[in-house]
Amino acid sequence: MIVDDCPEFLRAARSLLEGQGMTVVGVASNGLQALRQARQFRPDVALVDIDLGGECGLELAGRLRRETGPSPPLVVLVSIHAEDDYAGMIEGSVAVGFLAKTDLSGNAIRALLAEWGSP
Repeated sequence: MIVDDCPEFLRAARSLLEGQGMTVVGVASNGLQALRQARQFRPDVALVDIDLGGECGLELAGRLRRETGPSPPLVVLVSIHAEDDYAGMIEGSVAVGFLAKTDLSGNAIRALLAEWGSP
């Protein structure tokens, strides 16, 4: 699942990831949509933009982990900004990691999950 307030990024990221063999079960542009889709589709992973316009992606990450049932998605935070800009917040979050949007790829997600210890 991909959560971002930019429709162009949602389309581009979905196309890129599906073209690299990943299944994208849903896209959401805000927290409410993300929670609904996570409950409905049960994604393994949720890519969540840190800055969702008027919403905080870090807060949404916590809600996705707490409020979506017994097998919540692993959360990977994404941003147009560098990881260093958010390092302290990312470390204190429930996310398994961070990817800059410019580095987003199926292989990058797989590598991050493997490093974290998920198959």
